[in-house]
Amino acid sequence: MKTSFLKIFTVVALVTFSSCKDKANEAETTKAEEAAVAEATAVTYNAVADKSTIAWKGFKPTGSHNGTIAISEGQVKVNDGAIESGTFVIDMSSIDVLDIPADDEGNAKLKGHLTSADFFDVEKYPNAKFEVTGLETTDGKTMLSGNLTMKEKTNNISIPVTTSMDGDTMTLTSETFTIDRSKWNVEYGSKSFFDNLGDKFINDDIELKVNLVATKA
Repeated sequence: MKTSFLKIFTVVALVTFSSCKDKANEAETTKAEEAAVAEATAVTYNAVADKSTIAWKGFKPTGSHNGTIAISEGQVKVNDGAIESGTFVIDMSSIDVLDIPADDEGNAKLKGHLTSADFFDVEKYPNAKFEVTGLETTDGKTMLSGNLTMKEKTNNISIPVTTSMDGDTMTLTSETFTIDRSKWNVEYGSKSFFDNLGDKFINDDIELKVNLVATKA
């Protein structure tokens, strides 16, 4: 019995260690800051809606789900290849589920739940917004900071990004990062708000990865 217990404990420990090791870093989250203002010489790039997305992944004890959300509009102002300011609108009604086949009723059920008042309450809050507050290089990484607003709650986050230019097209890609949804009042199944969930909770951390394509105005 002791040997069996030790084996089970070892497996659990290994799984826990692997999960922690593989988990993306949480974005540094602070109070909202003033939006950045670009120099008059900055060049404007407009987001290409059908090429700009945010990949998401959510976790619970029994597994995970993943999908995409569309960036519906936005622009950045760039000087010498560096972003000086910008604002993006995220269409919350565009939440898509990719890990369940589109024709499976579970797909529509999950999307309906995510867009309902339980989670992002899309009818009341159809859009989220990201507004650039700064860009700096730290430890060799380019960190983009901005105010993320969801459900009328705003926090400033800093995420590692890379940018590239190809003619009149700019591409911005973030590393995979997480945000703590409870900081934006997304309460359903969260241990931050409820104490009696047992193993029926849903993790507060949501993994995100931004891919923005913008063209010169």
